[in-house]
Amino acid sequence: MSLNFDDFTGNTGDSSEKKSNINGRFDQNQKRLINCNTVDVNQLMPLKYKWAWEHYLNGCANHWMPTEVPMARDIELWKSDKLSQDERLVIKRNLGFFSTAESLVGNNIVLAIFKHITNPEARQYLLRQAFEEAIHTHTFHYIVESLSLDQSEIFNMYNEVNSIHDKDKFEMELTAELINPNFTTATKEGAQKFLENLIGYYVIMEGIFFYSGFVMILSFHRQNKMTGIGEQFQYILRDETIHLNFGIDMINGIKEENPNLWTPAFQDYILQKIKQAVELEVLYAEDCLPRGILGLTAPMFRDYVQFIADRRLERIGLKAQYGSKNPFPWMSETIDLKKEKNFFETRVTEYQSSSNLTW
Repeated sequence: MSLNFDDFTGNTGDSSEKKSNINGRFDQNQKRLINCNTVDVNQLMPLKYKWAWEHYLNGCANHWMPTEVPMARDIELWKSDKLSQDERLVIKRNLGFFSTAESLVGNNIVLAIFKHITNPEARQYLLRQAFEEAIHTHTFHYIVESLSLDQSEIFNMYNEVNSIHDKDKFEMELTAELINPNFTTATKEGAQKFLENLIGYYVIMEGIFFYSGFVMILSFHRQNKMTGIGEQFQYILRDETIHLNFGIDMINGIKEENPNLWTPAFQDYILQKIKQAVELEVLYAEDCLPRGILGLTAPMFRDYVQFIADRRLERIGLKAQYGSKNPFPWMSETIDLKKEKNFFETRVTEYQSSSNLTW
C-alpha cells in the first residue's frame, strides 16, 4: 500500500488547492475545527484557537504521576478494621468504574476523535489529554496494587456490575459509529454524530459520570481517611476540569462554525441523551450507597447529578432542566483550590514543572 502526503495531513480537498497552501502563506482564519481542506493540519502556527493552546499549556504545567503519592496510610487503614464494609464497597465500585471509564475516554480520543479534528492546536491538546488518560488508568492500577486488591475483580467490574456496565455501554455506542471506516463528518448527519460523540464524552462522561465518584472519594479525604487515594483523585479532578473546559470550547466552536448542525431537533435529541445519562448516574450512586456512608445518601446524589447536569446544559447553550440545589457546596471549593502537591512535604501546595514555578 502506498502512502501520500494526504494520509498524514488528514486533508481531503483538491490537491492543487493544498499545494498552493503548502508553498505559500495562509490566513489563520482559514483554519476550522472539522472539515478543513484549505489549511495543512500539521502547520501549528499561526494559532487561531488560542483557547486550545492555553488548555494544552495548563495540562503540561499540571503534570503529575501517581507513584509520587505515598500510600502507606491508606494501606494501614485498609488492613485495619476501621473501615466498614459499606465504605469499602464505595471505594471498590469507584475504582471499578474509573479504571474502565478512563480507558474508554483515551480510546475514544485516539480512535474516534483525533482523525476527524482538522486543527493542529486542538490536536495538540488531544495528544496531551490522551497521555493524561493513560496516567489516570495507571493511577487505578497503582491504587489496586498498593491495597493488594483483587485485580480481576476491580478491572472486570464493568462486566459484572450493571450500573457500571450500563454507563460504559452508553459511551461505547458513541465510539462505535465513529470508528466505522466509512464514517465521515463531511455530511450533516456525520457531523452531528461527531458532535454527539464530543458531548457524550466531554459533557456526559467527564462532566457528569465522573463527578459522583469524585464526591464519594473526596468525602473520605475530607474526613482524613484514604488520603493517598483522595490526593490522587484531586489531581484527576483538576485534569478533568481542563478536559471538560476544552471539550465545551470545542463543542461550541464547532457549533459556531457549523450553525446548520445545531437544529431544534438535534438539541432535543442531545437533551434526551443527557437526561438518560442523569438516570444512569443516579442508579450508579444507589448501587454504591445502598445504606449511605460518611453523611452521604443516594437521594443526595440525585440532587447533585441534576445540579451538575444543569450547569453542563447551560454551557453548551441548552436550558437547565432540573433546578436542583447543590448538596455538596464544598465540591465547588475543591475544584477552585490549587491541588498541586509538594512531594517533599505531605501537604497540598503549589507544585508545577520548573519552568512554571512561581515563588
